[in-house]
Amino acid sequence: MNHQKVRELMSDAVVRVQRGTPFKEIAHLLQEYDITAVPVVDADDRPVGVVSEADLLQKILGGAPGDAADPVRAKASATDAAGLMTSPAVCAREDWSVVDAARVMARHGIKRLLVTDEADRLIGVVSRSDLLRVFLRKDREIRTEIIEEILVRALGLAPSTVQVDVAHGHVVLSGRLPGRVSVSALEDMCRHVDGVVAVEFRPIGEGGGETGRDGGAAAGG
Repeated sequence: MNHQKVRELMSDAVVRVQRGTPFKEIAHLLQEYDITAVPVVDADDRPVGVVSEADLLQKILGGAPGDAADPVRAKASATDAAGLMTSPAVCAREDWSVVDAARVMARHGIKRLLVTDEADRLIGVVSRSDLLRVFLRKDREIRTEIIEEILVRALGLAPSTVQVDVAHGHVVLSGRLPGRVSVSALEDMCRHVDGVVAVEFRPIGEGGGETGRDGGAAAGG
């Protein structure tokens, strides 16, 4: 499936700081722009880390400065972005799909990804809420993609083979599939279409009755 790309969902207006940016300036930026974290970049605008509200709060929670080898104590005594940041920064490429980005966020347990170009320069940021925008996709767009990309192009079926109805992201397929196409494969392909919430197949036999999931007629009572 042609999933939406990170470049289509990311924000390219990114507030950033450098290693030497002071603690209080970072705190002001987070408040002024109503953000929860800010990337730290080097002189070439390449991300080297991220400073979040949680990092700043170590100043309160970390207690008295102590051994620099203790991350909590080190951040408690830090006065600039270099000492406060979590490093390395987890980044995405602008041509990643929403699926790629979501997997990396889940793997690292983070809420946002910095987006970099081919030279590793910062060009944007994409958040969980940005990725969720795929579910705001219009039902008619979902229906068109299923018919054109899955039924016709991928499976080589006539558009009239399967009736496709979409309401609030819920896809209902009804029809009679040829033996070479399994219901489970069709459903799986539809689930991977951006914006799809659920998929249901309702097979119809030649005589108008329901069929089993393998395409055969359901046994009567």
